Amino acid sequence: MFHYKALFLTATFATSLFSQASNRPELPNFMFIMSDDLGWQDVRCYDVDDNAVFDTPYMDALAKEGVQFWQAYSPAAVCAPSRGSALTGLHPVKTGLTSVGGGKCTKPIWPHSRVIPAYTNHQLDNKFVTIPEALAPLGYLNGHAGKWHLIGRAGSPTPLEQGFHWSKQNRGIHHTVGGNVDHRYSEFGTNEPGDPYKLDENGFAHDQNLQDALDFVSHATEEQKPFFCYFATYIVHAPNVVRTESLVKKYAARMGYDYPLTPDVEFPEGQNNPFYAAMVERFDYNVHRVVEQLKTTDDPRWPGHKLIENTYIFITSDNGGMEWDQEYATDNFPLDKGKVNQQEGGIRVPFFILGPDVPAGVESDVMINGLDIMPTILNLAGTTSDTELDGCDLTTLITTDPTDAALVKENDGSVRDTMFWHFPHSVTLNTAIRKDRWKLIYNYDHINNPERNEYWLYELYQKDGSAKDLNEAVDVAAQYPEKTQELATELHQRLQDADAIPAYLNPRCPAPLPHQEEVAKILETGQEGRTVWAQCAPDTARVTKARLHYTLNGGAGLHREDWFIAPATFTADGRVTATLPEGTTHYVFNIIDENNFLISYPDLGARIDPKKTTKVDSELALSVN
Repeated sequence: MFHYKALFLTATFATSLFSQASNRPELPNFMFIMSDDLGWQDVRCYDVDDNAVFDTPYMDALAKEGVQFWQAYSPAAVCAPSRGSALTGLHPVKTGLTSVGGGKCTKPIWPHSRVIPAYTNHQLDNKFVTIPEALAPLGYLNGHAGKWHLIGRAGSPTPLEQGFHWSKQNRGIHHTVGGNVDHRYSEFGTNEPGDPYKLDENGFAHDQNLQDALDFVSHATEEQKPFFCYFATYIVHAPNVVRTESLVKKYAARMGYDYPLTPDVEFPEGQNNPFYAAMVERFDYNVHRVVEQLKTTDDPRWPGHKLIENTYIFITSDNGGMEWDQEYATDNFPLDKGKVNQQEGGIRVPFFILGPDVPAGVESDVMINGLDIMPTILNLAGTTSDTELDGCDLTTLITTDPTDAALVKENDGSVRDTMFWHFPHSVTLNTAIRKDRWKLIYNYDHINNPERNEYWLYELYQKDGSAKDLNEAVDVAAQYPEKTQELATELHQRLQDADAIPAYLNPRCPAPLPHQEEVAKILETGQEGRTVWAQCAPDTARVTKARLHYTLNGGAGLHREDWFIAPATFTADGRVTATLPEGTTHYVFNIIDENNFLISYPDLGARIDPKKTTKVDSELALSVN
């Protein structure tokens, strides 16, 4: 490994912060802190090559008060699916949230695209039970402060409709006007009365997002209720904005820039952006403020004790660091790539767990995932889910030996040694699986693409657990064909079992693709009541899958229509049938043939097509009679 593991302290070790007293209230509190895009190498205590640039003193200290996981993963390489999965314990393929900006008809990104990205929802459906919904019947007060990002365009459920009693979404120091960041060079917090970013006693600008989390904990304490607080900060996501000038000055000097900074200064690749660095340290400070509140606030349910003594704390990020967005921000090296990618830099994240009976100062190499947060919280609260969750309960692991991977069990009792990720979107267009020390990536866009093989195989670790190829620099698929086939078979089986929606081939691609001339064709369609049908030509490729795209708000305008999917049936002679959901205004047939081509009827063209930039999907779709 790149780090030296701390001597494991058994669960009989009692820290000064977490009491093991038998009279502790039965229901513990939960603090779930999620950063936005915080990279594995952004937190100093994760530094593996002694060249840390960012200061994170408070998280570094917290690592010594609980368990620091070195092989922790997010459920997805982007934020919305990770957040939905962390709050439900269900894999993104189960929630239907596999990317961001969904709720659109399935179509190619460009007219010349070889591959069509998969459909993804744009909201977390209310049918999925969240952590707060599971805790509420026990008497918990549930609060959310910060980013939500699980809402669609057609009145989808809000936090208050998904179990939270209290929700504030103020962006605080991350606020910009229309995304314009020119103010970041001059509009810093001051000591002036009335300044919305007034500096606190430690010299940090006021952050309303942080204050909302602190206010909720105070409110729950006044109510003498056990609480679940989901503090979802907007930082360190772009735009790179922070209101504390001393931090920007500090990192500008450390990185060798003249101060004051001006908009014409460009930040080179790597960890060379003083605004981003300031955001990382600001997130660290926010973590400190929340934990300090827990340490100093009396527990009304446990006289003579502080809240910290009966609170479990989970700190992580929704995905890996974004190396470039509007400008260079961070560098995940030695991990390859970053957010939006399923290489390690996009999905490996910092992860800390602290709490009662959790040993202090332990560094663990056990693989864990954001999916594990819900089942762990439910078990610690003494309840279970009626739904079989995809995450694993980590209670036994964190309260006995956090270094023993054999303590992480699947629902069937087997030891978990495998995780998979599904991101058939953007330019990434792949699915990945990690099993033990091996990592396999399946590329949907491999046909006629000289830059991609169908499979990439990496040996991340040696047999003894020491690092081997964490930066995924050496593709060994050809060297280990049996291992490649073994993992490929398991990955595709998992996708099939979860009914995951893959990426498909584009029949309109101008470059020739295998079997393109055999693509299924729709001859005619019709509607009888709420039943709609389409008939495929008999002399074309066989239909193997069919779905219906539909919208309830057709004509709402560009970027406002929200599209969903519904099942469709098909017969051997190519007749496709579906039932229109109540309220449908427009619909589109999606038919997949035996060669994995997706045929839309009507043909909606490409997502980015100069001839259709002002068109909304409903203008091209079939309207309901």
